[in-house]
Amino acid sequence: MTNRKRRSARSGRPPLLSPGRPPMAGRDEQRRFWAAIASGMASEDAAVAAGVPPAIGTRWFRKAGGMPPAIFGRSAKPLSGRYLSLAEREELAILHAQSAGVREIARQMGRSASTISRELRRNAATRSGGLDYRATTAQWHADRAAQRPKPVKLADNVALRTYVQDRLAGVVVTPKGTAIVGPSVSWKGRRHGPRQDRRWASAWSPEQIAHRLRLDFPHDEMMRISHEAIYQSLYVQGRGALRRELTACLRTGRALRVPRARTRGRGKAFIVPEIMISERPAEVGDRAVPGHWEGDLILGLDSSAIGTLVERTTRFTMLLHLPRMAEHGVDARVKNGPALAGHGAEAVRDSITSTITSLPEQLRRSLTWDQGAEMSQHARLKIDTGLDVYFCDPHSPWQRGTNENTNGLLRQYFPKGTDLSAHNTDALEAVALALNTRPRKTLGWRTPAEAFDEHLRLADTTVATTG
Repeated sequence: MTNRKRRSARSGRPPLLSPGRPPMAGRDEQRRFWAAIASGMASEDAAVAAGVPPAIGTRWFRKAGGMPPAIFGRSAKPLSGRYLSLAEREELAILHAQSAGVREIARQMGRSASTISRELRRNAATRSGGLDYRATTAQWHADRAAQRPKPVKLADNVALRTYVQDRLAGVVVTPKGTAIVGPSVSWKGRRHGPRQDRRWASAWSPEQIAHRLRLDFPHDEMMRISHEAIYQSLYVQGRGALRRELTACLRTGRALRVPRARTRGRGKAFIVPEIMISERPAEVGDRAVPGHWEGDLILGLDSSAIGTLVERTTRFTMLLHLPRMAEHGVDARVKNGPALAGHGAEAVRDSITSTITSLPEQLRRSLTWDQGAEMSQHARLKIDTGLDVYFCDPHSPWQRGTNENTNGLLRQYFPKGTDLSAHNTDALEAVALALNTRPRKTLGWRTPAEAFDEHLRLADTTVATTG
């Protein structure tokens, strides 16, 4: 008795070693997904735009570490027309199911007969032993066969991998060589996103490592790697080189890479050129005219915050009480819902309005703030208070130097990592009084309160004279 061979043995393809099930979406959907990610869209929104479920988009983003695969990058070349597309495979499957011959299918599709014959033989659904042709399964087989994975340099070169790991995650030591483990500090607050807990390490950046290799090994071309390759080894699963846990040694601690377009478009929809600091009047810069203020938030544990207002001429400080809402810590946070932590746009606007309107109109001319979402209602604030609101350039805290200096002084009373919601209005007024009655060298050793009272008297005199 002879054993009958499976019909799949005639397919010309070696047996499949349990590759799993076909993916939920094809290459076109993934290309549209990563193009949407590059434009700044969130994973769920990009998935919907690509025509796949939001959960699939989140899975793609996390598996890739936030980095688009090379075949879906902006610089990737489009597929050559010599290969069958998914649409062509769907047409082929329909014609084949209608019992059309190979040459007839080739004529209708505008392809050579050998291409159709090879497609039916190689990419048929042969897991069950049959030669039935399904377009999605055939596309899956073709994508797997087209993969040309390159060997990872860090995985093959042990000396290079050891060098990178030692500089990235090496133990911190004393001048005598004693290892110091240091504390493991977890990231606090929603704003940081998914990040690894911080720990003490050498913490060289990938760019520092890549450039230092040329100095330490000037004649060894094998000891070369780009900083981008190090980032890919950290963020992309399955690279077989560096563990993703080592992202805790990066200065950001970020477990996933964030597309640049997403960070550029975050929370800046209310910023227009007319309200940038470059359009601020020249009289604000020379501090000759009082009534120009700088503002900011100082943040504490569990997203607690205190608002600060500093007058540029006199350095007079006013603190804003921003208590949490009653629902904070009780109900689950709703995406795009109210700011339960107490420093949302409405809360900050109302607090500034109630504080600044207690001053004469001559002492509330302008307010300069950074580009935080808490000031998205600046237009309403201008109507309520008469303040002209201006915004600093991104990542330019020195443009609010007076306020930054004051925030540093306030940290003596409100240290980082503490719950700022524990301080009531009386406590804030007491701290503000302590700062305002402290002599300042820049004021000729007068106090901010004395300088501000002088301007208040001048403002009252001006109002009485004009009245």
